[in-house]
Amino acid sequence: MLRSFFLLSIVFVGYLAVAEDLPQVNVSHLRKVFDNGEHNAFTDLVKFRGQYYLAFRSCPDGHMVHPTASIIVLRSDDRLNWEKVHQFSVPLRDTRDPHFLVFKDKLFVYTGTWYSGESTIAVKDYDLNLHLGYAVFTQDGDHWSDPQMLEGTFGHYIWKANEFGGKAYLCGRRKHLFDVRPRGEGPDVESAMLESEDGLTWRKTGLFQETRGDETAFQFLQNGSVVGIARRGGDAAEIVRSDPPYDSWERTDLDRYIGGPLLARWGDRWVVGGRRVTSDGPRTSLCWLQDNQLHEFAELPSGGDNSYPGLIDLGEGQAMVSWYSSHERDENGKVVTAIYLADLTLSAQ
Repeated sequence: MLRSFFLLSIVFVGYLAVAEDLPQVNVSHLRKVFDNGEHNAFTDLVKFRGQYYLAFRSCPDGHMVHPTASIIVLRSDDRLNWEKVHQFSVPLRDTRDPHFLVFKDKLFVYTGTWYSGESTIAVKDYDLNLHLGYAVFTQDGDHWSDPQMLEGTFGHYIWKANEFGGKAYLCGRRKHLFDVRPRGEGPDVESAMLESEDGLTWRKTGLFQETRGDETAFQFLQNGSVVGIARRGGDAAEIVRSDPPYDSWERTDLDRYIGGPLLARWGDRWVVGGRRVTSDGPRTSLCWLQDNQLHEFAELPSGGDNSYPGLIDLGEGQAMVSWYSSHERDENGKVVTAIYLADLTLSAQ
């Protein structure tokens, strides 16, 4: 079993939100939950059948595209002690950006995979058209499927998942018309909204972004409307909104860049998280979203390569957040890229 250990025993890192009607948040019980000496990144959190699950990518060769990457899933019943319950990879591919979805009584873990071949490839050879989505799933948390190729996702870099009305949805960015000329990603990348009846076979239903498509975290309202936070490379992020059948979109610029965006409901408020640029370098921060404005309430301990948070609403003004960061070093001075958790508590008004 992997035992979590404390960075600080009990820590307060709360920040006053800008808007007077938004609450302060206490950030406490900061803890590192995973560090195996490899590059550990891109987190997500979920609660399934009364237990907590944490997923992330781990790779001995670092951040970039390597066939040695794998997805690790940890589980806990008390949010303090975590055990590894599953780990998987896909041959010749870099598995990364895992995202959970509870759908039709199953827990899915989705991953976008870059094609790498037998060894690490150069950045100039990255080809979005060769991307392919995979998933594993479980009904009990103990027995997991083999990685399943997701039909309809070839050429799509799949990202966040959600569900509404008996259907599953994914963000999948792709080249416009699957253009074969340029490698990598550029301004002609779309961010598609994909839908599925079974979580394994997918088709396009809309476009979060028509140009400069990027990572998009999205949530559904009770009437089926969708709201998302969409990254736009290194520029200011967008709020994207649409009503069924998702063929017409409203897009509004935010006031900052957000890397690895999170959009989650905490009580009756929206939380936006991700990497922001500061005078001291990149940091992982959390904000309230209100009236198309972001109001930061916490900056998590972070630096260097960091962000991609996950969040679970625990009820009664409590929440838990995950993220990765490379702000620490080991006893030999080597940068540590590890997985962290913290507890969030709404302050009394």
